[in-house]
Amino acid sequence: MQAVKSKDTRPELTIRRALHSAGFRYRLHRRDLPGCPDLVFPGRRKIIFVHGCFWHGHSCRRGARIPKTHTDYWQEKVKCNQLRDAASEDKLRKAGWSVLTVWECDTEPGSIDRVFQFLRSEHIADQ
Repeated sequence: MQAVKSKDTRPELTIRRALHSAGFRYRLHRRDLPGCPDLVFPGRRKIIFVHGCFWHGHSCRRGARIPKTHTDYWQEKVKCNQLRDAASEDKLRKAGWSVLTVWECDTEPGSIDRVFQFLRSEHIADQ
C-alpha cells in the first residue's frame, strides 16, 4: 500500500489535462477544506473529487472486487473511506460548495462531458 498515491493519480491527471486545455483554472488539494478536495474552483464555489473505484467502493466491476486475503480488513477500510467521503461532502455542501465526485472508471477521454456540464452550470446542484 505504500506505493499507492493519493495525489497525481492517472485519473486525476486525465481530468486535470482536459480541464486545463478547455481553459478552466483550479487549485489542487486544498488542505484547509474538508476531505482535501482534488480540484477546487474557488470563484465558482465548486469542488471535484476524483476517486479510485476500489479504494472508495464504487459499484463498478473494479470497485465491487473484494480481495481474497484479509477480506474483513479491506471491507472495513473501504467502508471507513465511504463514511469519511460522505462526511466531507456534507460539510462542504453545508459551507456552500457544490461537489462532484468523478470515479476512476468515468475518466475515459470521451466521458469528461459530465465534468464540463458541472462546471458550466450556474446554480449549485447536488451532483
